Amino acid sequence: MASMLPTSKHLLLICYVSLLCSVSLSSSSSDLSGVSLPSSSKVSLSLYYESLCPACSSFIVDNLVKLFEDDLISIVDLHLSPWGNTYLRPDNVTALCQHGEVECLLDTVEACAIDSWPKLSDHFPFIYCVESLVTEHKYEKWETCYEKLNMSSKPVADCLSSGHGQELELRYAAETSALQPPHEYVPWVVVDGQPLYEDYENFISYICKAYKGNKVPAACAKYLSADFVGRIKVNRFPLVCMKGVNTIWDLLKRIKTSLSSYVNITGLL
Repeated sequence: MASMLPTSKHLLLICYVSLLCSVSLSSSSSDLSGVSLPSSSKVSLSLYYESLCPACSSFIVDNLVKLFEDDLISIVDLHLSPWGNTYLRPDNVTALCQHGEVECLLDTVEACAIDSWPKLSDHFPFIYCVESLVTEHKYEKWETCYEKLNMSSKPVADCLSSGHGQELELRYAAETSALQPPHEYVPWVVVDGQPLYEDYENFISYICKAYKGNKVPAACAKYLSADFVGRIKVNRFPLVCMKGVNTIWDLLKRIKTSLSSYVNITGLL
């Protein structure tokens, strides 16, 4: 019986699905009343990532979901690009993913999800569910997300089997290659065309600063307060997945990040 009980991540997923649905309904009501925010007044937020990068999955599960708190998503155009540090072989068709063939599959699955369910309120819960499993080292169970979210597996399965998923990934490859300045690692977070580099975890502060509209979400008051800004410290050794398949370098980066976090916690800096 205990195994049948929902996990904390599952409960969080249910909560975020509910939040997304309420945001979607709210947006629909606004559209009908003619007071919805025009896309041009929203702040663009792009996340370039790969499915099995630990830093990417943690960012999606622990940070990106904050957009759905206090209606922050109402002022954001969120774009997800599941390609990351993957590169193409000389045939310009075959992908070589940083974390192996399973990552190639999951990147394509998430690309198909975005294409099959264009609404953010539909595809984000699915991607959140898959990435939650990645953080738990249970990514091989990604198909359970269909049942958890009461979604049909057919659209994504058809996308994968038809080859359309590969076409989508090639588009994301071209988009990522065209980035200026080029991305250096993932997660690569861009707000209104400007990459945040090491400060990517403070993305909400950048969104609130960039927003020029009148309907400022209540949460922005916190992220723009002098007290909050004063406590922000850019992590010069953020947890990231660097370009290239170089596990030793990634390990050194993680050691530096862990040591930096320990020093900060103990107040030695």
